[in-house]
Amino acid sequence: MHVFIHQTHHSIADFKGIEEYLYSNLNKESHGLHIFPELFLTGYPLQDLCLQKPFIDKYHRLLERLTSKLPKLIDQEKCCLLIGGIKYNLNERSLPISIQNVVYQVGLGKKLDDIYTKQLLPNYDIFDEKKYFKRGTDSFIGEFFGKKVGILICEDMWASSFHEWDPVHDLMEKKKKLPKGKLDLTVNLSGSPFHINKHQKRVNRAKEISHLLNCPFAYSNRVGAEDEVIFDGGSFVIDGDKVLVEAKRFTTDLIQWEYSSENGPYTEIKKQDTSQTWEGLFNSRLELSTTPPTLEPLSDDQCMEILQALTLGIQDYAQKNQIKKFSIALSGGIDSSLALTILVLSLKEKQDVEVLFMPGQKTPQKHYELAKQLCSNLKVPMVNIPIKFLNSTALNLYNQHFSDRLSEYSENSLQARLRSLVLYTRTNQFNSMALNTSNKSEIAIGYSTIYGDSVGSISLLGDLYKTEIYEVAKFINKKFNDLIPPEIISQEPISVQKSSTVDTKSIPHYKILDAILEGILNYRYSEEDLINKGFNQEDVEKVLNLYQNSEYKRGQFCPILKVSVKSFGFGYRIPISKSKQLYTGDKNEP
Repeated sequence: MHVFIHQTHHSIADFKGIEEYLYSNLNKESHGLHIFPELFLTGYPLQDLCLQKPFIDKYHRLLERLTSKLPKLIDQEKCCLLIGGIKYNLNERSLPISIQNVVYQVGLGKKLDDIYTKQLLPNYDIFDEKKYFKRGTDSFIGEFFGKKVGILICEDMWASSFHEWDPVHDLMEKKKKLPKGKLDLTVNLSGSPFHINKHQKRVNRAKEISHLLNCPFAYSNRVGAEDEVIFDGGSFVIDGDKVLVEAKRFTTDLIQWEYSSENGPYTEIKKQDTSQTWEGLFNSRLELSTTPPTLEPLSDDQCMEILQALTLGIQDYAQKNQIKKFSIALSGGIDSSLALTILVLSLKEKQDVEVLFMPGQKTPQKHYELAKQLCSNLKVPMVNIPIKFLNSTALNLYNQHFSDRLSEYSENSLQARLRSLVLYTRTNQFNSMALNTSNKSEIAIGYSTIYGDSVGSISLLGDLYKTEIYEVAKFINKKFNDLIPPEIISQEPISVQKSSTVDTKSIPHYKILDAILEGILNYRYSEEDLINKGFNQEDVEKVLNLYQNSEYKRGQFCPILKVSVKSFGFGYRIPISKSKQLYTGDKNEP
């Protein structure tokens, strides 16, 4: 049996592109078992789109065309397709009563028949499949070209205490009833999003399943970015502890594998890695052996993964929204410099980027020189637009109409908003997209001005802590021969709110700050927990207070490209209005 694993990339609801892919990649000579990703026929995640009638109507017209054309396109005796899609149960008004996440079979006697329904519906972090889908209740083993094949969809391979059922265990029980108790192959049609270390966790779990079921494990994953969710591909076939064939990461691919009866051996059964399931949300990259804990440093491989994910993410967002021009405000600091560098590294043919440097009254001349040097290295134009006169005009206008004098904080916020005013005026005229340059640390503690430096259509760095910003910047310089002027990396970070003040005078050092934030977001540590882990009580109280008072800013933030287990954005859903004693507690509590 020849197995083809299609690692594909299409925009959500791009029914024309999906159909063209099938017609151009299949014919009478396409012999073997072809495996496509989860929800290949629709894209993923669909959210409420799958409830809208225009989507439902066009999807059903696609199914009608495929039912008619696909069986004629292939040799049905020698070719079989396993395609991810959805199945509707509609009422008399053509509105969905229920929706199922299914595998369709074409070939070997099937025209476009659903043969399996996803059993485990993830409902954590970015996932909310229980809102939309009805779960399947039975595992599936079918016969394809004389071989017994078990089928799973994505989460089905990740049973945990969050789920009441284990499809892999059920396949084990069904396998015992087969002739000689033998299963020849298990396949998984997946739409598994990326985060750091995710790929290796998939490989490890696939090895476990291969041992448990005593057969090879074939995994097809989609690739591409949908708003802030990035899919990295990395499809594979695993046999025991061996990776037999593996697709490229962060790009489309088609891999092939010839099934052989000489598989195995299947010896040690390892304990399941739960890091991709609900329990995995409590895992983080904190190094707990130190006091206080610190954030584990990124390796070069992890930095490369992040760079690939972010370049894919920004380009997919741009291309799927017909964006060909970018505008970015450059300050001469590390965050905007790294964001610009990654953007330029991602640029495609016929794309343009324009840099705006907007110094205020207190902006050091050195920042201008560093920003200009960076733009020279990247070969992009930079426009110098001093805003001190614009700032003076705005201050005079305020003073004419209000009796109180602006505080230093309010004045600096005004300056940040004036920069966003200039930036967005330029995006209107230039027909470009503004790129946000905030980092995860700033977003967590509200160290940005709402409608000021927090603006942008999408955030490149919003899921990287400040310490990680430096690590990725150093990696880029090592790989691209000091593309970022080294002094930008070595200079002390400047506060967003006070352009002449070093950040760490008003907040803990970023090494401490980022570790506390990781504890809050991933370990769900309380104030008491963090202090018991060795963090300074004053630092903990300050960070928690900043964190909880910044929820309204996060609620209005742009999409953030997700690269960690837990990011702000699509998978972070916290009420803005809540008790102020939630995180720090009531000091008078008995």
